[in-house]
Parts: sequence; C-alpha cells; structure tokens
Amino acid sequence: MNKRRSFLKTSAVLASALSVPTLARAAMAAPNERTLRLYNTHTGESVKSVFWADGNFVPEALADINKLLRDHRNNTIASMDPQLLLLLDQVSAKFGGTDVLHVISGYRSPESNALLAAASGGVAKHSMHLEGKAIDIRMPGRDLASLHKAALGLGAGGVGYYPDSQFVHMDTGRVRHW
Repeated sequence: MNKRRSFLKTSAVLASALSVPTLARAAMAAPNERTLRLYNTHTGESVKSVFWADGNFVPEALADINKLLRDHRNNTIASMDPQLLLLLDQVSAKFGGTDVLHVISGYRSPESNALLAAASGGVAKHSMHLEGKAIDIRMPGRDLASLHKAALGLGAGGVGYYPDSQFVHMDTGRVRHW
C-alpha cells in the first residue's frame, strides 16, 4: 500500500507541475514546422507548404510561395521577405492555423505599381509590395475586422484596414497602422 500511496503522491505532484498551460506554452515555444495555406484570387492557384522546418526556412517552399505571390499582371516573380511569411503564419495561428489565406496582392512590379498608383490614390508610389515586403489578404468565413485585430495584435510592421475592398494589408516595415 505504501508503494501505491507514493505513486499517487508523485503523480499528483507531476500533474500539478505539468499543467495544461505549461505544456501548451512548451509546445508553442518550439514548433518544428510552420505551414502556410495560400490562394491567389487573381490566378486561382493554391499552395499549402511547410515553409519553415527545424529552425530553417525551406528553399523549395519559398520558391513555390514566391511564384504564387508573383505580380499576376506580368508574371514577374520576386523573393518575398521571409519575415512576412512568419507574420502570416502568426496571424493564421490566431484562427487555428488551418484557414486558407486569400491573397489579393503580393509582389508588385514597378510597372504594375505605377499603373495602380495612377488609377487610385490609395496606392503608394513607393509601396512595400515592390520589395516583396507586403501582402493584402482576407480569410473567407472570417470577419475582416477580426483579421485586422489579429494583425494589429502582432505589434509588428504595418497594418492597413480596407473594409470596402475586403482586405487587410500587412508588411514588414516599421510598426504603424491605418
């Protein structure tokens, strides 16, 4: 009976020491893979890709993501900022990490950006989209205001809210919002 009592006491101590929040924090502190699910609204292309594994970015996945986020007007592909992908992963995680992010705009070539800037006062002439450091997204089935709030909650980069056009802008520039 003493062995049983000792076992139960040890089990109780371990259970309280390894509470669910502690285990959850430990699991979140060292994830070994990050996955993005993206859909380009202009080309109809999709990608589901592990872009980060075991502490490193996955070059093949980055190439696939860069292709999906290309300038759809002239098919120009550029390297997207990997930090932007991490921000997208963090926003996605706030909604469970399984939603597909619909991409309205990723990389923009100088020609496309000039065309858009001439047609609209809402497009910056020196947009971060030109550097592969910005993206415009929505999450079908999710409230756009909630997506905006989640992006702001990261406290990283720029966040723009465009409810009339149904997208949230995110970039890896200085922290700001509009």
